[in-house]
Amino acid sequence: MKASYQPPIPFYPQITLTNPFMATQIKNISDVQQQILTFIKGQGETTNAIIAQQLDVSYEAVRQQLRQLESAELVISRKKRPEGQRVGRPTRVYTLSPTGDHLFPKAYDELAVELIDTLAAALGPDALRQVLASFTDESVHKWVPHLQDKSLIERLEALKGIYLEDDAYMEVDKDDLNGELRLVERNCPFLNVATRRPALCSVTVSTLSRLLGHNVTREKKFQAGDGRCVFRVHLDQPIDAEAFRFAFEEEIINKAIVEK
Repeated sequence: MKASYQPPIPFYPQITLTNPFMATQIKNISDVQQQILTFIKGQGETTNAIIAQQLDVSYEAVRQQLRQLESAELVISRKKRPEGQRVGRPTRVYTLSPTGDHLFPKAYDELAVELIDTLAAALGPDALRQVLASFTDESVHKWVPHLQDKSLIERLEALKGIYLEDDAYMEVDKDDLNGELRLVERNCPFLNVATRRPALCSVTVSTLSRLLGHNVTREKKFQAGDGRCVFRVHLDQPIDAEAFRFAFEEEIINKAIVEK
């Protein structure tokens, strides 16, 4: 029987792990596994046999690598019948999981910056304020149910997860000598965008102020080269969380100075 024509399989360059956080979370990812991930990325979905043909390795070797990648939640598989086939066993096909796909370069940061700049240029600073205020409203709405009936220090402890659940890089600093409270952030997940457009940090500052019922300002900033952000809770400056919605950081700082 004459074999059916199979189009040549294009070669894709090896993946580059450009996300340091993701790279540190995935241990012992081999060169072969990187090649497999890159090939799946280029194909969208593919099979064990096609990968083995592309990499010029045995079917069994690829199968073992795919099992490890599935265990690491970098690829997912499902059974699929070839188009037009109604009988026979379906073929198992592999695609990247969302986690696996995020190993590849993304342009989210550039897109976010462009959106902010376009919005401000087209509609003016008031429009940017309204958008950031809406972001703040959404964040506050999300957190309020989790903070009910909690003390101030308990709320601050809970808010260590304001960016990421179980964030190991957030800590509460309580100065027992003078009673000052601070939330210390050592790994900003939005650092690239926040460095270029620090107005976004006003969302976090306003959100914390509303949820804690006191003015919050940043004493230390990644943007200033401090290697962390330190949010200070001004216990001597309570606010009306119902009346206050959003303010840019400099406005909160100026208000804090006036009220001293």
